[in-house]
Amino acid sequence: MNKNVILSCAISGAGDTTAKNPHVPVTPKEIADSAIKSAKAGATIVHLHVRDPETGKLSHDVNLFQETVERIRESETDVIINITSGGGGDWIPSEEDPTKGGVGTDIQTPEERHEPVGKLLPELCTLDCGSINFGNMLYVNPTDWLRKQAKLVKESGVKPELECFDTGQVNFANQLIEEGLIDGDPLYQFCLGIPWGAAADAETLSYMKSRIPGNGKWAAFGTGRMQMPIVAESVLQGGHIRVGLEDNLYLKKGQLAKNEQLVDKAVGIVQALGSDIMTPKEAREELNLMTP
Repeated sequence: MNKNVILSCAISGAGDTTAKNPHVPVTPKEIADSAIKSAKAGATIVHLHVRDPETGKLSHDVNLFQETVERIRESETDVIINITSGGGGDWIPSEEDPTKGGVGTDIQTPEERHEPVGKLLPELCTLDCGSINFGNMLYVNPTDWLRKQAKLVKESGVKPELECFDTGQVNFANQLIEEGLIDGDPLYQFCLGIPWGAAADAETLSYMKSRIPGNGKWAAFGTGRMQMPIVAESVLQGGHIRVGLEDNLYLKKGQLAKNEQLVDKAVGIVQALGSDIMTPKEAREELNLMTP
C-alpha cells in the first residue's frame, strides 16, 4: 500500500455531460476556477480538456487551453497541470458510405493533437496508448501516430502519462519505452470501467500493474459508480488515484457532484486507509518533473 498518494482530478473531460450535470465547467474561467478549488481541496494534479464556451462541446482551440492554463498559473495555486493530448480521435462511420467519417467524426493529426502541449509546456500530458470502441464511436489512435506523438512530447520535455484503456495498450506503452520514445521512469494511468475496455475490478488492476516495468509508476481510475471503489483499490495495491467529473458525475446515488467534492471524498478514503495525499512538490520529486 502506498503511504503517500498522488491525487489527480480530471476537471471537465470531453464527453457530452454538460446537460447531465450543471457543475461540469465549460468556459476557461469555469474550468480554471474548478481546478483551483480542486487543488485547494487536496488535488495534486489537475487534468484539463477545454470546451466551446458557446456550445459546451469539446474544443481543440489552443487559445482556450492557454487562457485556462494562464488563469491557473496566475492564481499562484500550487498544482501540477496535466493537459490532454488526446485531441480529435473520434471516428463514426457514415451510414451512406462506411469508408468515410459520418456526423460526429473529429480527427486531428498527431501534430495538431500536440499543439497545446508544445505551446504551453505543462508538467504532464496524457498519451493514449491505443484505439478503443466508445459505444458506436471508435477512438482512433494508430500506432505510428502515437509514436509520432510520443516523439513530439519527448522533444518538448513534458512527461507523458501513458493512458491504457485495456491490457494490450499496456503492451504498446511498454513498446514505446523499448523504442526509446519515453524518457525516465514511465508513468501509467489505468483507465478502468469504460465499456469494451478493461474492467473496473481488483483482478484487472492487479494484472495491468503486473505488466509494467520495475521502474514504472502507476495510477488508476474507475468510471461512474466505480470511481471511489477504484480509489480505495488503487491505494491498497500501491498506486496513485484519479477522480473528477470527466469520469463520474455523482457524489453518491442521486446527488450530482462538483469536482472539489469528489476530491474531498477521495482524500477521506485515502486517509481512512492510513495513507495521505502528496503535495505537488512531493509529486514533482516522485515523478521527476521539470520545473514549471
